[in-house]
Amino acid sequence: MTGHLDVQRVSKSFRVDGAVVEALSDISLSVQPGEFVSIVGPSGCGKSTLLRLLAGLERGFDGDILQDGKPIVGTSLDRGIVFQEPRLFPWATVRQNIGIGLQNAPINTRQKEETIAAHIALVGLQGFERAYPHQLSGGMAQRAAIARGLVNRPQILLLDEPFGALDALTRGKMQIELQQIWSHEKITMVLVTHDVDEAVFLGDRVIVLAPRPGRISRIFEVAAKRPRSRTDDDLIHIRNEVLLALEGQDRAPQPVGRPDRPLIAKPAA
Repeated sequence: MTGHLDVQRVSKSFRVDGAVVEALSDISLSVQPGEFVSIVGPSGCGKSTLLRLLAGLERGFDGDILQDGKPIVGTSLDRGIVFQEPRLFPWATVRQNIGIGLQNAPINTRQKEETIAAHIALVGLQGFERAYPHQLSGGMAQRAAIARGLVNRPQILLLDEPFGALDALTRGKMQIELQQIWSHEKITMVLVTHDVDEAVFLGDRVIVLAPRPGRISRIFEVAAKRPRSRTDDDLIHIRNEVLLALEGQDRAPQPVGRPDRPLIAKPAA
């Protein structure tokens, strides 16, 4: 099965006003094929930098990043990405923006149109197929960007705060839809978010990054069965533990309901 990510002792620094700023320090993480991993941490801890490294958008780092055993040396259609901002082409309609992801897909025109239509429906943009980005609200534009990231069915989907621009009801719906897509397609997903509830609801694991330089401080296993309910005792328990870790009030966890399977795991040394 494809879609395995392996991050090996990765560090990344930037030069700002002549000074070296260390963004990430000695990050090691293995993401299994088909796994959903959420990454949380305080602002400036390097979450988005790590995601850009996984996407192949950043170079000049120490360590190794591999996809299916091969070094990531640039962007690839095998890795889709959804940014915080929609980044739609202003001269293209919603349908055309989403369809850009299928330009090199090995399917015929009819299949492309059907796939585009299905993803427009998925994100609730029916009736806006011919609208241009300037005619959309911020939330609608981000929905189009999410559809564009999914339409090519990549092996890995990287998500950088993809629902941040959506209203609460739409955000909740898209979380459920994304969970369903992941369950059906079994592609690897890596989500960066500030929303702890979102991270726990969607992730198989939640990775907590410590403040700059970003480094893994805790790894939480989310053992709750899918499809999930937001009121599941396991999710509430882990959510509270993640919040405590982020607040620097870490304590020894007490497993909820599954004593034979620890809910929280320390990162490997």
